[in-house]
Amino acid sequence: MNAIDCIKARRSIRKFEDRPVEPELIRSLVETARYAPTWKNTQTVRYIAVTDPELKARIAGCTMGYEGNTRIINGASVLMVLTTQHGRAGFEKDGSFSTSKEDRWEVFDAGICAQTFCLAACDAGLGTVMMGIYDEEEVAKALNLPEGQIVSCLIALGYPAVSPDAPKRKDVDELLSFR
Repeated sequence: MNAIDCIKARRSIRKFEDRPVEPELIRSLVETARYAPTWKNTQTVRYIAVTDPELKARIAGCTMGYEGNTRIINGASVLMVLTTQHGRAGFEKDGSFSTSKEDRWEVFDAGICAQTFCLAACDAGLGTVMMGIYDEEEVAKALNLPEGQIVSCLIALGYPAVSPDAPKRKDVDELLSFR
């Protein structure tokens, strides 16, 4: 599949087949995602593939009462947790901020890496959905993350049980302006 087709074909999948995703396939997705650009090539994003049902259930309990995410996490073969090494993106070697965005570059980097991972998954015939409603600190505790590593994104991963149509998109003229 070419890049444009992959971008247009990728959907948020919230229902998965009861079928494991092979560790080597997960490894190949990260192999691809590691090419995503990051601030000054700091490569601060890390990928944790959670396949243990008990740990997934524990993390699913950290969704702040949002039952949709609880159901999705428990129904996915894999929960990918993207983390970021806090305090490296957006800084100069002396510790000062490089731009007015200060440390928000790490969030930008995590977003680029998450989308790259999801596109690689789509290309491999897998489905994903990025979830943002969760208690960051509780997920970090459940994973026993080292200090300085923060949770950036939860991505459910698996073989799609559904193939939804593309949601309506805004017209290009509404999104684009020339000056």
